Amino acid sequence: MNVLAIGAHPDDIEFGCGGTLLKLSRAGHNISQLVMTSGECGGNPEVRRREQEAVSAFLGATEVIWGNQKDTKIPVDNEVIGIIDNAIKRTAADLVFFNHDQDTHQDHRSLAFCAMSATRYTKWALAFEVPTSANFTPSFFVDIAEVMDDKLKLLSLHASQIDKMCVPHLTITENALACAGFRGFQGKVKYAEGFMPIRFLMDW
Repeated sequence: MNVLAIGAHPDDIEFGCGGTLLKLSRAGHNISQLVMTSGECGGNPEVRRREQEAVSAFLGATEVIWGNQKDTKIPVDNEVIGIIDNAIKRTAADLVFFNHDQDTHQDHRSLAFCAMSATRYTKWALAFEVPTSANFTPSFFVDIAEVMDDKLKLLSLHASQIDKMCVPHLTITENALACAGFRGFQGKVKYAEGFMPIRFLMDW
C-alpha cells in the first residue's frame, strides 16, 4: 500500500499520525510525506527542514515533498489543491492522512479544505489531530502502544519545537503522550491515535 501523510508544518504529521506511520512502515508499506510549509514562523526554516528530513529517515519514508507555501498564509485555492493532487498521483497514494478542518490555526484549516478536494477519488482519507485541533471527535482508532516510545523519538527529532507548545511547562512529547493516553482510553487500549474518516471504502 502507498501512504501519503500531509501536514501544514513540520511536526504536524508526526503528532497526528506518527505512530500509525511507524506501524505501516514496519509492515512494509510505502510512506511519503508532503509538508506544505517550512514552518518559518515557528523557527529557522532551514533547521525545520533538516529536522523533517531526519524524521523521514527514522520513519523509513520514501521521500519528503515540500509544498513551498508561506507559513500562516496557505490559501484555499486551485494551486494548493493541485500541489496535493500532484503528490497523490506522484506517490500513487491509496491512503492519505491530513489535518482536521476544524482548527484554531488557519493553515491547518486551509490545508484540510484543499486536501478534501484533492482526495475526492482516494479510497481511504483520514483526518488527524494536532494540539490546535477543535471539535475533534474520532471514530477510527489505531493502537500505537507498541510504537509509542518511537513516536516520542520522532517528535524529539523536531528539537527546535519541543518547548513551543504555548502552554507553560508542557513539551510536545508530553502533549503527545497525554493525547495518546486519552485516545487509547476511548479506543479501549493503552495508547492510540484517533482519526476522523473523510472516506473509508471497504472494497472486499
